[in-house]
Amino acid sequence: MTGWQTLFYKEVLRFWKVAFQTIAGPVLTAMLYLLIFGHALESHVKVYDRISYTSFLVPGLAMMSLLQNAFANSSSSLIMSKVMGNLVFLMLTPLSYLNWFVAYVGAAMIRGLIVSLGVFAVSALFTDVSFVAPLWIVSFAVMGAALMGALGLIAGLWADKFDQLAAFQNFIVMPMTFLSGVFYSIHSLPPFWQNVSNLNPFFYMIDGFRYGFFGVSDVSPWLSLGIVGAVLLPVSVLAVLLLRSGYKIRG
Repeated sequence: MTGWQTLFYKEVLRFWKVAFQTIAGPVLTAMLYLLIFGHALESHVKVYDRISYTSFLVPGLAMMSLLQNAFANSSSSLIMSKVMGNLVFLMLTPLSYLNWFVAYVGAAMIRGLIVSLGVFAVSALFTDVSFVAPLWIVSFAVMGAALMGALGLIAGLWADKFDQLAAFQNFIVMPMTFLSGVFYSIHSLPPFWQNVSNLNPFFYMIDGFRYGFFGVSDVSPWLSLGIVGAVLLPVSVLAVLLLRSGYKIRG
Protein backbone atom coordinates (compact mmCIF):
# COMPACT_ATOMS: atom_id res chain seq x y z
CA MET A 1 0.00 0.00 0.00
CA THR A 2 1.06 3.59 -0.55
CA GLY A 3 1.45 6.00 2.36
CA TRP A 4 -2.03 7.50 2.30
CA GLN A 5 -3.60 4.07 1.85
CA THR A 6 -1.73 2.81 4.92
CA LEU A 7 -2.94 5.76 7.00
CA PHE A 8 -6.47 5.28 5.65
CA TYR A 9 -6.35 1.60 6.56
CA LYS A 10 -5.10 2.46 10.05
CA GLU A 11 -7.94 4.95 10.56
CA VAL A 12 -10.59 2.48 9.38
CA LEU A 13 -9.11 -0.25 11.55
CA ARG A 14 -9.13 2.12 14.53
CA PHE A 15 -12.93 2.35 14.62
CA TRP A 16 -13.56 -1.15 13.27
CA LYS A 17 -11.67 -2.76 16.15
CA VAL A 18 -14.27 -1.29 18.53
CA ALA A 19 -17.27 -1.65 16.19
CA PHE A 20 -19.58 -2.47 19.09
CA GLN A 21 -19.03 1.07 20.35
CA THR A 22 -18.51 2.99 17.09
CA ILE A 23 -21.06 1.19 14.87
CA ALA A 24 -23.56 -0.76 16.98
CA GLY A 25 -23.91 1.99 19.60
CA PRO A 26 -25.03 4.74 17.17
CA VAL A 27 -27.36 2.32 15.37
CA LEU A 28 -29.01 1.42 18.68
CA THR A 29 -29.40 5.10 19.56
CA ALA A 30 -31.10 5.80 16.23
CA MET A 31 -33.43 2.84 16.73
CA LEU A 32 -34.45 4.13 20.14
CA TYR A 33 -35.37 7.47 18.56
CA LEU A 34 -37.33 5.64 15.89
CA LEU A 35 -39.24 3.45 18.32
CA ILE A 36 -39.99 6.20 20.83
CA PHE A 37 -40.94 9.01 18.44
CA GLY A 38 -42.56 6.69 15.93
CA HIS A 39 -44.72 5.00 18.56
CA ALA A 40 -45.66 8.25 20.31
CA LEU A 41 -46.41 10.37 17.23
CA GLU A 42 -47.35 7.91 14.50
CA SER A 43 -51.08 8.60 14.80
CA HIS A 44 -50.71 12.31 15.56
CA VAL A 45 -48.27 13.62 12.95
CA LYS A 46 -48.63 13.49 9.17
CA VAL A 47 -45.87 15.19 7.20
CA TYR A 48 -46.32 13.93 3.63
CA ASP A 49 -49.33 12.25 2.04
CA ARG A 50 -49.17 8.45 1.85
CA ILE A 51 -46.03 8.41 4.02
CA SER A 52 -46.25 7.32 7.64
CA TYR A 53 -44.43 9.33 10.28
CA THR A 54 -42.23 6.35 11.16
CA SER A 55 -41.13 6.03 7.52
CA PHE A 56 -40.53 9.79 7.44
CA LEU A 57 -38.16 9.48 10.39
CA VAL A 58 -35.90 6.81 8.90
CA PRO A 59 -33.95 8.92 6.35
CA GLY A 60 -33.53 11.76 8.84
CA LEU A 61 -32.20 9.46 11.55
CA ALA A 62 -29.91 7.70 9.08
CA MET A 63 -28.44 10.99 7.86
CA MET A 64 -28.16 12.39 11.38
CA SER A 65 -26.23 9.28 12.44
CA LEU A 66 -24.03 9.55 9.36
CA LEU A 67 -23.17 13.21 10.02
CA GLN A 68 -22.47 12.78 13.72
CA ASN A 69 -20.29 9.70 13.28
CA ALA A 70 -18.31 11.08 10.35
CA PHE A 71 -17.51 14.13 12.47
CA ALA A 72 -16.70 12.04 15.53
CA ASN A 73 -14.29 9.77 13.67
CA SER A 74 -11.88 12.33 12.25
CA SER A 75 -12.07 14.68 15.24
CA SER A 76 -11.60 12.01 17.91
CA SER A 77 -8.75 10.33 16.07
CA LEU A 78 -6.78 13.55 15.75
CA ILE A 79 -7.36 14.80 19.29
CA MET A 80 -6.44 11.40 20.74
CA SER A 81 -3.17 11.40 18.81
CA LYS A 82 -2.41 14.92 20.01
CA VAL A 83 -3.24 14.23 23.67
CA MET A 84 -1.45 10.88 23.79
CA GLY A 85 1.57 12.32 22.02
CA ASN A 86 1.81 9.74 19.24
CA LEU A 87 1.07 12.26 16.48
CA VAL A 88 4.80 12.86 16.26
CA PHE A 89 5.30 9.42 14.72
CA LEU A 90 2.90 10.32 11.93
CA MET A 91 4.77 13.58 11.37
CA LEU A 92 7.99 11.64 10.81
CA THR A 93 6.53 9.96 7.74
CA PRO A 94 6.88 11.51 4.25
CA LEU A 95 3.09 11.85 3.96
CA SER A 96 1.88 15.13 2.46
CA TYR A 97 -0.92 17.23 3.92
CA LEU A 98 -3.18 15.99 1.10
CA ASN A 99 -2.43 12.40 2.14
CA TRP A 100 -3.52 13.27 5.67
CA PHE A 101 -6.70 14.90 4.43
CA VAL A 102 -7.70 12.02 2.16
CA ALA A 103 -6.98 9.36 4.80
CA TYR A 104 -8.73 11.06 7.72
CA VAL A 105 -11.75 12.28 5.77
CA GLY A 106 -12.00 9.01 3.82
CA ALA A 107 -12.08 6.93 7.02
CA ALA A 108 -14.67 9.30 8.51
CA MET A 109 -16.85 8.83 5.44
CA ILE A 110 -16.59 5.05 5.69
CA ARG A 111 -17.69 5.06 9.32
CA GLY A 112 -20.57 7.44 8.67
CA LEU A 113 -21.81 5.42 5.70
CA ILE A 114 -21.57 2.10 7.58
CA VAL A 115 -23.58 3.49 10.51
CA SER A 116 -26.18 4.88 8.11
CA LEU A 117 -26.51 1.52 6.36
CA GLY A 118 -26.88 -0.13 9.75
CA VAL A 119 -29.74 2.20 10.61
CA PHE A 120 -31.50 1.32 7.35
CA ALA A 121 -30.98 -2.39 7.85
CA VAL A 122 -32.54 -2.37 11.31
CA SER A 123 -35.27 0.11 10.30
CA ALA A 124 -36.47 -2.31 7.63
CA LEU A 125 -37.66 -4.56 10.46
CA PHE A 126 -40.07 -1.89 11.69
CA THR A 127 -41.30 0.02 8.64
CA ASP A 128 -41.23 0.09 4.86
CA VAL A 129 -38.33 1.99 3.30
CA SER A 130 -38.66 3.10 -0.33
CA PHE A 131 -35.95 4.28 -2.73
CA VAL A 132 -37.44 6.66 -5.31
CA ALA A 133 -34.22 8.32 -6.49
CA PRO A 134 -31.12 6.35 -5.40
CA LEU A 135 -28.70 8.77 -7.08
CA TRP A 136 -29.85 11.60 -4.82
CA ILE A 137 -29.44 9.34 -1.79
CA VAL A 138 -25.86 8.47 -2.70
CA SER A 139 -24.96 12.06 -3.62
CA PHE A 140 -26.12 13.59 -0.35
CA ALA A 141 -24.75 10.71 1.74
CA VAL A 142 -21.26 11.04 0.22
CA MET A 143 -21.21 14.84 0.32
CA GLY A 144 -22.58 14.96 3.86
CA ALA A 145 -20.04 12.43 5.10
CA ALA A 146 -17.18 14.31 3.39
CA LEU A 147 -18.33 17.64 4.82
CA MET A 148 -18.53 16.34 8.37
CA GLY A 149 -15.26 14.44 8.04
CA ALA A 150 -13.52 17.67 6.99
CA LEU A 151 -15.27 19.63 9.75
CA GLY A 152 -14.17 17.01 12.27
CA LEU A 153 -10.62 17.37 11.02
CA ILE A 154 -10.79 21.13 11.62
CA ALA A 155 -12.22 20.61 15.10
CA GLY A 156 -9.54 18.04 15.92
CA LEU A 157 -6.80 20.42 14.81
CA TRP A 158 -8.28 23.32 16.76
CA ALA A 159 -8.92 21.47 20.03
CA ASP A 160 -6.08 20.97 22.50
CA LYS A 161 -8.05 18.71 24.85
CA PHE A 162 -11.17 16.58 24.90
CA ASP A 163 -13.23 19.26 26.69
CA GLN A 164 -12.80 21.66 23.79
CA LEU A 165 -13.78 19.01 21.28
CA ALA A 166 -16.83 18.07 23.37
CA ALA A 167 -17.88 21.72 23.45
CA PHE A 168 -17.59 21.95 19.65
CA GLN A 169 -19.74 18.86 19.25
CA ASN A 170 -22.31 19.66 21.94
CA PHE A 171 -22.83 23.34 21.11
CA ILE A 172 -22.42 23.33 17.33
CA VAL A 173 -22.79 19.91 15.72
CA MET A 174 -25.49 18.46 17.96
CA PRO A 175 -27.91 21.46 17.89
CA MET A 176 -27.51 21.91 14.13
CA THR A 177 -28.32 18.25 13.46
CA PHE A 178 -31.33 18.14 15.79
CA LEU A 179 -32.69 21.43 14.39
CA SER A 180 -32.36 20.37 10.77
CA GLY A 181 -35.72 18.70 10.21
CA VAL A 182 -34.88 15.19 11.36
CA PHE A 183 -38.12 14.85 13.33
CA TYR A 184 -40.33 17.36 11.51
CA SER A 185 -40.91 19.34 8.33
CA ILE A 186 -39.84 22.98 8.56
CA HIS A 187 -43.20 23.96 7.05
CA SER A 188 -44.74 23.09 10.42
CA LEU A 189 -42.64 25.80 12.09
CA PRO A 190 -43.49 29.49 12.54
CA PRO A 191 -42.08 31.77 9.79
CA PHE A 192 -39.20 32.99 11.97
CA TRP A 193 -37.94 29.49 12.69
CA GLN A 194 -38.39 28.49 9.06
CA ASN A 195 -36.02 31.30 8.13
CA VAL A 196 -33.58 30.14 10.80
CA SER A 197 -33.73 26.58 9.47
CA ASN A 198 -32.96 27.87 5.97
CA LEU A 199 -29.61 29.13 7.32
CA ASN A 200 -28.70 25.66 8.62
CA PRO A 201 -26.67 23.66 6.04
CA PHE A 202 -27.54 20.46 7.87
CA PHE A 203 -31.17 20.99 6.90
CA TYR A 204 -30.30 20.83 3.19
CA MET A 205 -28.30 17.64 3.64
CA ILE A 206 -31.17 15.89 5.38
CA ASP A 207 -33.92 17.33 3.17
CA GLY A 208 -32.11 16.41 -0.05
CA PHE A 209 -31.29 12.97 1.33
CA ARG A 210 -34.96 12.41 2.23
CA TYR A 211 -36.01 13.42 -1.28
CA GLY A 212 -34.18 10.39 -2.61
CA PHE A 213 -36.50 8.12 -0.64
CA PHE A 214 -39.90 9.77 -1.10
CA GLY A 215 -39.56 12.07 -4.12
CA VAL A 216 -40.85 14.98 -2.02
CA SER A 217 -39.00 17.49 0.13
CA ASP A 218 -39.35 20.88 1.76
CA VAL A 219 -37.09 22.59 -0.82
CA SER A 220 -35.79 21.68 -4.25
CA PRO A 221 -33.12 18.96 -4.14
CA TRP A 222 -31.09 20.96 -6.65
CA LEU A 223 -31.04 23.91 -4.24
CA SER A 224 -29.99 21.56 -1.44
CA LEU A 225 -27.25 20.06 -3.60
CA GLY A 226 -25.92 23.50 -4.51
CA ILE A 227 -25.85 24.70 -0.91
CA VAL A 228 -24.22 21.52 0.41
CA GLY A 229 -21.58 21.76 -2.32
CA ALA A 230 -21.05 25.46 -1.56
CA VAL A 231 -20.40 24.60 2.09
CA LEU A 232 -18.31 21.50 1.42
CA LEU A 233 -15.79 23.32 -0.76
CA PRO A 234 -14.65 26.04 1.72
CA VAL A 235 -14.67 23.62 4.67
CA SER A 236 -12.46 21.19 2.76
CA VAL A 237 -10.15 23.98 1.59
CA LEU A 238 -9.82 25.28 5.16
CA ALA A 239 -8.99 21.81 6.47
CA VAL A 240 -6.32 21.36 3.78
CA LEU A 241 -4.82 24.79 4.48
CA LEU A 242 -4.66 24.08 8.22
CA LEU A 243 -2.91 20.78 7.57
CA ARG A 244 -0.52 22.45 5.16
CA SER A 245 0.42 25.11 7.71
CA GLY A 246 0.84 22.53 10.47
CA TYR A 247 -1.71 24.36 12.63
CA LYS A 248 -1.37 23.09 16.22
CA ILE A 249 0.57 20.08 14.94
CA ARG A 250 4.09 21.35 14.67
CA GLY A 251 3.92 23.21 17.96
